[in-house]
Amino acid sequence: MTTPIATATESPSPETPAKRRYVRAVGPRLKKLLYVLFALLALLGANSLYLVGVRVMNAVTGHSNENWLWTRMFLAHIVLGLVFVAPFVVFGVIHMWNTRGRKNRRAVRVGYALFATSVVVLVTGLLLLVIDITRYRMLRATVFWLHLGSPLVAGWLYWLHRLAGPRIKWRIGLGYLAAVGVVLGGILVLQAQDPREWYAVGPESPDYFKPSLVRTTGGKWIAAEVLDMNEYCLKCHADVHARWKDSAHHLSSFNNPTYLASVKETRDVLLARDGDVKASRWCAGCHDPVPFLSGKFDDPNFDI
Repeated sequence: MTTPIATATESPSPETPAKRRYVRAVGPRLKKLLYVLFALLALLGANSLYLVGVRVMNAVTGHSNENWLWTRMFLAHIVLGLVFVAPFVVFGVIHMWNTRGRKNRRAVRVGYALFATSVVVLVTGLLLLVIDITRYRMLRATVFWLHLGSPLVAGWLYWLHRLAGPRIKWRIGLGYLAAVGVVLGGILVLQAQDPREWYAVGPESPDYFKPSLVRTTGGKWIAAEVLDMNEYCLKCHADVHARWKDSAHHLSSFNNPTYLASVKETRDVLLARDGDVKASRWCAGCHDPVPFLSGKFDDPNFDI
């Protein structure tokens, strides 16, 4: 009986462990979600820069520039932030699961820090909606500065995280910032303007209002058409209008025969004595605000 000779092809070999299937950090499906997040982030970024710009403008000018556009942009910031939460959390969890076993532990740790910092941005944004500023002013201020500063930290961490992946397309980012900067710069410049002052005119001398103690805020005249808009004021201030209509103030100007005769004689005497009717401003400041504040009262031929 012969013993079979084992050949090299028949010799047993130790079993090699099966290779672990490679899972892409950002697969095709996840990449679509990432593009959605980038789009939302681009809108949120432009919106945030506008809100910060208005806040800086308020500090520089010393008065509020929060107008109709600011209100809409603030509401858009809240809506965009809420819409951003769900896809961001889904992307973050899946991305961290896909990369949990990666050898580049530095990139993984930076990714965890980036996710945590982004969560801080979202949580502080939600807290700003519910914290009562009248009762917790210091707490709200702290949360606000965390909400403002954490996106800067997140941007830095994103840059570090991406060093382990595909190169950042700086041209796209810089082009976006340039476009947003030009558009927002134009909007903020226009928002800093008050169109009512573009064609506003006033007296040549600030002494126009003397000897009356009445003054306009900017030292300019106010159009008589604006001061005469009683029906416009009535729309919001019906109670004030009703009290005024039934009071003595309703008959305190040229519609009062006694005052009409008095001011006519005063102006005639002043014109004969001084050559002008400026001293009658003393009466006009209270009794005749429409012609006085619109710059027409000094005209001797003004039809009272």
